[in-house]
Amino acid sequence: MTPRDGRLPADLSAVAQGAKVEAQSAQVGLSTDARSAKVDHVRLAYLAWITVCLLWGTTYLGIRVALETIPPATVGALRYMAAGGALAIILLLRGERLPGPRHWWGLTLLGFLMIGMGNGGVIWAEQWVPSGVAAVVVACSPFWMAGIESVLPSGERLSLRGAIGLVIGFLGILVLVWPDLTRGGDRGRLFAIGVVALQLACIGWALGSAYSRRHAREENALGTAAMQMLFGGLIMALVATLRGEWTHLTFTWRSGAAELYLIVFGSLVGYSAYVYALKHLPLSTVSLYAYVNPVIAVALGTVMLGEPFGWRVVVAPLVVFAGIAVVKMSGGAGRSPRAAKARAAA
Repeated sequence: MTPRDGRLPADLSAVAQGAKVEAQSAQVGLSTDARSAKVDHVRLAYLAWITVCLLWGTTYLGIRVALETIPPATVGALRYMAAGGALAIILLLRGERLPGPRHWWGLTLLGFLMIGMGNGGVIWAEQWVPSGVAAVVVACSPFWMAGIESVLPSGERLSLRGAIGLVIGFLGILVLVWPDLTRGGDRGRLFAIGVVALQLACIGWALGSAYSRRHAREENALGTAAMQMLFGGLIMALVATLRGEWTHLTFTWRSGAAELYLIVFGSLVGYSAYVYALKHLPLSTVSLYAYVNPVIAVALGTVMLGEPFGWRVVVAPLVVFAGIAVVKMSGGAGRSPRAAKARAAA
């Protein structure tokens, strides 16, 4: 029983005080552990981002070589079904869980946007567009990301400076592709189809990245990547079947090696790294890989495939990068009221 004045005896009071101190210490320890874990994730995310910058610059060459004997939709189907299946098996052997059926619709949508539409558009375009030129055109992905974010309810509004950056960037793309677009004949028409396919690929990739940032944050990043690749590969396999591509599938040592490289380094390593970086880093930071990829792709295309290297291939990327820089510098200006309320609540 407690005394009538409501105070605990000295020994019980000391015990209660000690328990309170231990609870506070445990809470501080948990908070410190959580901060340490977050720092580790961020470090790994930057390492994953560097991996994306380096590897994805080489995949444009791989796609171009694989297309020598492998039909376009089949290139993507084999690449992503194999990489997604391999990653899923590795995770299951490690005792990790894959996303359950309730997440499959969202992952299928991501597979369609980022793989079927995004990577599929690049593969389709590289039938007629040189790999280095394709990489420079795809460098405008940050413009589409900024534009899409600006129209989303919780996204950043596009400032005047950001809009100017978009115009500068697309002028750079125009400098690069205009002579080939106006060439006329079948070659000019097919090149134009390729450029349109690349823009659709950028839109799909931007939509998928925005959706992934908002709806795929709580799942295991590697499990999410595995299922996205599987579903995206199945979508491309369906396209390959509808187009009758499987009967035209043949391999040479060049195309086979290129496809294997795309499976292992482009998808199993590269795509998993991208999904991990996207989970732990800001979208504006992750999208900066577009600065590095064209430089690597242009260099490899010129050296390995003898693709044309003229002043436009030098000037156009510089103009595009200048536009990206202007868009990045405009970040934070003019955010939506809903986003401001969300930050205040957080």
